[in-house]
Amino acid sequence: MIQAGIIGGAGYTAGELIRILMRHPEVKLDFIYSTSQAGKPVSSIHQDLLGETELTFSGEINPEADVVFLCLGHGNSMKFLQENQFSDRTKVIDLSTDFRMAAEDHSFVYGLPELNKEEIKKANLIANPGCFATAITLAILPLAKNGLLQEDVHINAVTGATGAGTSLSESTHFTWRDNNFSAYKAFEHQHLAEIGQSLKSFQPNFSSELNFIPNRGNFSRGIHCTSYTRFDGSLEEALKIYKEFYGDAAFTFVVEEELHLKQVVNTNKCLLRLQKFGNKLLITSVLDNLLKGASGQAVQNMNLIFGFPENKGLQLKATYF
Repeated sequence: MIQAGIIGGAGYTAGELIRILMRHPEVKLDFIYSTSQAGKPVSSIHQDLLGETELTFSGEINPEADVVFLCLGHGNSMKFLQENQFSDRTKVIDLSTDFRMAAEDHSFVYGLPELNKEEIKKANLIANPGCFATAITLAILPLAKNGLLQEDVHINAVTGATGAGTSLSESTHFTWRDNNFSAYKAFEHQHLAEIGQSLKSFQPNFSSELNFIPNRGNFSRGIHCTSYTRFDGSLEEALKIYKEFYGDAAFTFVVEEELHLKQVVNTNKCLLRLQKFGNKLLITSVLDNLLKGASGQAVQNMNLIFGFPENKGLQLKATYF
């Protein structure tokens, strides 16, 4: 059994990690660190765990833990690691944006298994991808692998309210979100940089635009994304490229059915559907922003690091009805 710790235990991603790790057959959840909730029962915040655990939030860390998940607000992970030391053998999986961009001042591996599986297996430090970044990158990565991104990519995606985190704002209140729909951060979303970094790892000369319009939906969780770009081949050729690329992927599947969120919510899957319209290839991708877009993918990375089957503890059924 590996000893796991969670830093920043009160948010949505931490809640999903707790739910998964409590049931993972190879993991003992050693501590859940939260300065704001220290001493309180975990189930007082994560009420879906009432009756399932006696764990309490801790105000202290165990520096000898085998793996630590950082579920801190963006910008806080780097500061936390500067102020707190873990053993040389402790694996760190960060769910913030702090280390996703490659830089000389850190050695974090970008944790998209479909892109960096072999590097992840050998890594001590993982930067878990963003939720929009996962949905979009998986939609177009096979084209980049084959040098087929010729022109701009146009992307429209909608995410649920949990994508904004637990802190309340005007746009997360029920009265604002209910029966409502809005775009935000058009062409300027923070995930664009990591998407471009991933695409250029396969197609270094890619210099076209990623025209991304993110949207807020009036549902709790999930991402539905449509991406299209020029593709001169046939649909059959595109399907062959995608199915070969994801042939050994544990959670990413190319399907022919029309896609909707109930196929993936509460799972670690990303489903992709391809359609051809004239010289355009349309790729629809759907995933759960809190699982494949965050906590589920973090556990997938943990499994790879420790040599467990990639889907261990992640064999989850979608909340379909």
